[in-house]
Amino acid sequence: MHLAPPFRPVRKARRRFLRREAAKKDDCRGWMQRLGLKTITRRARSSQQSVGCVTGLAQKTQAGCSSVFSPLTRWFAEVDSTPIPPSMTPVMDSRNWFDDVPTERRRRLLRSRRDGGRIEVDGARLLNFAANDYLGLSHHPEVCRTAVQSIEADGFGSGASRLVSGDAPLLHELEARLAAWKGCEEALLVGSGMLANIGLLDALADRHTHLFCDRLNHASLVDGARLSRGKVHRYSHLDMAGLTALLRRNDDRRRILVSDGVFSMDGDCVDLGVLLDLADAHDALLVLDDAHGLGVLGANGGGLSEESGVQGDARLVEVGTFGKALGGYGAFILGTHEMIEGLRQRLRTMIFSTAVPACAAAAMLAALTVLQQGDVIGRLRENIDLFVERAKVLGLPLMPSRTAIQPLVLGSDEAALDVSGRLRAEGFFVPAIRPPTVPEGTARLRITLSAVHGADDIEALLSALGRMTG
Repeated sequence: MHLAPPFRPVRKARRRFLRREAAKKDDCRGWMQRLGLKTITRRARSSQQSVGCVTGLAQKTQAGCSSVFSPLTRWFAEVDSTPIPPSMTPVMDSRNWFDDVPTERRRRLLRSRRDGGRIEVDGARLLNFAANDYLGLSHHPEVCRTAVQSIEADGFGSGASRLVSGDAPLLHELEARLAAWKGCEEALLVGSGMLANIGLLDALADRHTHLFCDRLNHASLVDGARLSRGKVHRYSHLDMAGLTALLRRNDDRRRILVSDGVFSMDGDCVDLGVLLDLADAHDALLVLDDAHGLGVLGANGGGLSEESGVQGDARLVEVGTFGKALGGYGAFILGTHEMIEGLRQRLRTMIFSTAVPACAAAAMLAALTVLQQGDVIGRLRENIDLFVERAKVLGLPLMPSRTAIQPLVLGSDEAALDVSGRLRAEGFFVPAIRPPTVPEGTARLRITLSAVHGADDIEALLSALGRMTG
């Protein structure tokens, strides 16, 4: 657009102003680079707070920084002429990428071998009160025999993903058995519980979806919600009133409630009936990870959904694992025909993973048969009742739990490590669970019970705990 002559001086003045501002920015940027702020900004791209601090500093010092920092500029020029010794130059490689972990928080891998209710660690044979093998099926003779026979017939590995050439008939047989046992329309096998939860939430949610998650959900659900691109809302542990308020404030079309059934570090259970009522009232889907409830709760070991009488509900998508009460490896997702078919097309953690080996499916079919006979479930429940009753008599500060997980909170990391070490010296394997796995100030012994424990084993552990914590 052509400007009349009177406006040309204004335009020229504006250009001069913009050039001066650009010079100030360049000078300020150079000053920031000399201080290393540019490097800080790059390293802190994932931290909005750090980037905000650097941006705010730049904005505050931008105006007139040429005159204010000119002495600093001259000083830096002199400093730059002095070579920096190589020993003072920071080098980022694989040896110093991570910050050091304090000794009391350091995790380590234990070389161990299990045999029923016993475990061998560092040459010592101990009573194992730390496994999730609640029914002792990982060493059950029939389960092991079936796995060996399957390996002899079909080999060990599956060789490909299910959509290529790894879809063995035994996988379909196991899916049908699981669906019938759980009272659902269909089931879908996945490589692990972690893969199941991450892939499931990724498939169900997008950036228009709101996810409402218990603060103490398992890490697989936490990571799945983060990676799903959905809007995540967290409510206090088992706080149904808080969840209701969140649902009322966020009445979008696509909403998913996400919760553990039995919480792995506390042993308590969600009220599934109330959670499903909320899903109905607010037109939401419910994703339930009942890894620690299967084989433990319900008349037939069907878990929390069987106990609550909501198996097969169309709003419920349930995740279970073979790595707990069934004594194997892998996981499965249960739901309606339409949900499972949708996941076959979208579940990336199944589509792009090597299929579960046929021998693992054969072993889990055998484990399911043993479980449905009911004897091992009965023995586990007797052990849980014995432990809880005797612990009350001894005054042990157990967290409220009616499951195989019986946490004893000791508070500090040092206290938990001390008692765990003393138990180990007396022949019991009960590792200390510390932050960040559990909240600060709640370090604990996570005692887990199994059908293979004898009454004498439990009495001996309780006697030792009574002496050490009394």
